[in-house]
Amino acid sequence: MQTPKLAVTIPCFNEELCIESTCKRLLEVLNLLAAKGKISRDSYLYLVDDGSSDNTWKIIEQLHNSYPERIKALKFIRNYGNQKALVAGLEGVRELGCDCIVSIDADLQQDENSIEDFVDAFTEGNDVVLGVRNDRKDDSFFKKSTAVLFYKLMNLLGAKIPVNHSDYRLVSKRALDVMALYPEKALFLRGFFHEVGLKTKIVKFNVKPRFAGESKFNFMSLMALALNGITSFSVVPLRIIAVLGIIMFFGSILVGLETIFEKVFFNDSPNGYATAIIMLSFFGGLQLFCLGVIGEYVGQVYREVKARPRYVKEKELK
Repeated sequence: MQTPKLAVTIPCFNEELCIESTCKRLLEVLNLLAAKGKISRDSYLYLVDDGSSDNTWKIIEQLHNSYPERIKALKFIRNYGNQKALVAGLEGVRELGCDCIVSIDADLQQDENSIEDFVDAFTEGNDVVLGVRNDRKDDSFFKKSTAVLFYKLMNLLGAKIPVNHSDYRLVSKRALDVMALYPEKALFLRGFFHEVGLKTKIVKFNVKPRFAGESKFNFMSLMALALNGITSFSVVPLRIIAVLGIIMFFGSILVGLETIFEKVFFNDSPNGYATAIIMLSFFGGLQLFCLGVIGEYVGQVYREVKARPRYVKEKELK
């Protein structure tokens, strides 16, 4: 097999404190792998600035000027979100050319040394290599709990993804070509690459402390990602609503028959004023919840029908 050309894409949002160190460290990794003969020497980094408001882009331009063949970049006109920055990175390197691509966070909490394991798995014939963290022992109780809830909820509702897999992965050029066949605007990458059907392998890695800056990913971001993933890859919530509707229908028939029975045979109409209020409140809240779920799906369809671009480029350094 010919020595593969590797691209490493890094989504960036206000990462001025760490982006220079990150790029230099990743170049060291690429040089080491090239010296071992595992990747070609023209492998490169591709950074996507997701509308940063600090000096991130200025630093990226300086890095590109210092390493014009090794560091390439794209700048969004505004902030579009991490998933679209990742998609832009994948589409960008597909256009520039590569045999495989690794996506990794700018803070390098995901162990960059595992890239070698990813490349080894790729040379074994795998088109998708998923990075799965070993544990969450260093996370706070809240972060650990919300992460567990995220993965359980995603898998329960039909958007199947490996537990503790984020967006640290390697995909082949073939996988990028398959992705290009999917025109949807809110592509959920974790679900897509897990279910696309290409040969896949899991590689475990350790998580390191963030050495500079703060994480941009919070609870609300996680919930938005979960909603996007569920509505993109599963109709289970809609089926749950249908089942609830059937249960409520038969339940109302039983309550009606019980009321008629008491009236006819005992000449008694149940009082149940408090019960009625409670039931009305419960079913009113349930209906609003169901409407909200349906609204998420309608909103997903609405965004797709408008067919707006995923992102708008401001600058690109090739």
